[in-house]
Amino acid sequence: MLAVQYQAYGGYQENRIVDLPQPQPIDGEVLVEIHSVGINPLDNTLRSGHFYAATPENLPRIGGQTGVGIVLESKSPDLVAGDRVFVSGKNFGVTVDGTWRQLIALPATGLKRVPVNVDDNHAAAFLAGAGYLTGYLALTEFAHFKPGQTVLAPGIGGAVGMETVQIARHLGASMAISTASTTLKAEQARAAGYEHVIDLSREPLQDGVMRLTNGKGVDVVVDGISGSLTKAALGSLAFGGMLIIAGYAGGRDAAVDVTDIIWKGAQIRGFTFKPGIFSTETVESAQQACIDFLAAGALQPTIAKVFPLTEAAEAVRYLIEDRPFGRVVMSTII
Repeated sequence: MLAVQYQAYGGYQENRIVDLPQPQPIDGEVLVEIHSVGINPLDNTLRSGHFYAATPENLPRIGGQTGVGIVLESKSPDLVAGDRVFVSGKNFGVTVDGTWRQLIALPATGLKRVPVNVDDNHAAAFLAGAGYLTGYLALTEFAHFKPGQTVLAPGIGGAVGMETVQIARHLGASMAISTASTTLKAEQARAAGYEHVIDLSREPLQDGVMRLTNGKGVDVVVDGISGSLTKAALGSLAFGGMLIIAGYAGGRDAAVDVTDIIWKGAQIRGFTFKPGIFSTETVESAQQACIDFLAAGALQPTIAKVFPLTEAAEAVRYLIEDRPFGRVVMSTII
């Protein structure tokens, strides 16, 4: 089978196509033929060597944290051959081999079926970047979100920004705001149905939020950008609001005005899927809720581009450097 594997930490070109033996399922496992996989910024962070797990002992590694495929063989009563499933697993693509391959054997426990009305690429886009799951957990578990509240999720083209906005609207937000770095992307977002998008090339974030909320600010910020936006995101909160930091696409260093924390009575939470934050049951329940929303047509996974698996290096570069509007996926069907 073909797989994308890196054998050293470094640039995009380290994502190399290799031919590996077909895996064999053991009791309790299924063999899945992968059809489409997502690309996550974390895939790039790890391969470039900028992650805690980037150690010499963790090489070589097959990348990829999520995917979609069809069960070819089952040694579990939970699934049968022909079932179409979302594929993910603990530490996939991080400390164990991931989904960027044509075949994978893995435990059937926890795998969920793909709704029949969602094609492979859109199903892979649904999982890529974990934006829907992040938005749902951040709002329901951290912020204890209530219908009628307002949400800011910067970065309308990215997974956390775009998909938190969709989740917030489905949960009953009175307003779900995002941002775009250029006028072109802002216009693209509005054409796609995102009404409240602040064009940061024309207006500062905090000014835009205050304009849209009549000076009140937002109840919750779910921030997957951070960096230079963090100060303005914190300043955009309403009194008693919560800033949830879920990513750092805009950089790891941030300066804030501490009086915004004090005078606004603000709360700041760091979002991670690491053990101890959410129970396995909570995450599985949240993921099923998001799948149910998807099946009902309440969520719209957006694809920026589909690459073949053989162009993995360029696919990752495109996601990281071009910062497209929507998810980047790869097809394993060659």
